[in-house]
Amino acid sequence: MLSPKRVKYRKQQTGRMRGLAYRGSDLSFGDYGLAATECGYITSRQIEACRVAMTRACKKVGKVFIRIFPDKPRTKKPLETRMGKGKGNPEYWVFVTKPGRILFELEGVDKALAKEALTLAANKLPVTTKMVVRGETL
Repeated sequence: MLSPKRVKYRKQQTGRMRGLAYRGSDLSFGDYGLAATECGYITSRQIEACRVAMTRACKKVGKVFIRIFPDKPRTKKPLETRMGKGKGNPEYWVFVTKPGRILFELEGVDKALAKEALTLAANKLPVTTKMVVRGETL
């Protein structure tokens, strides 16, 4: 699963998810893409599940591009622990997505196969998404 090799600070504050994605909102590598339509956290496990689903659907044709990387640590306190005593330990890594962000791209497949593969990937994600095609306006 994806995670940073090293980070400057072990723990981060939660922050806020507002606004639209300006960076990463255009197709760069493939002909078909999966764009987020709402804010949310996508974990490294969910990204890996999407990758496996898309590569299985595409079989040996086409190429899958992952346009996101989980770089924000999420902490969790142990079960049955009393309040206080500081922040919990980092448990997993997430990517913070905003509306318009391209999450995955496909290249070298026809439209029907791309739609099927991206639908399988979208079912693994906690945010709503839509398929985007190169050359078509939104």
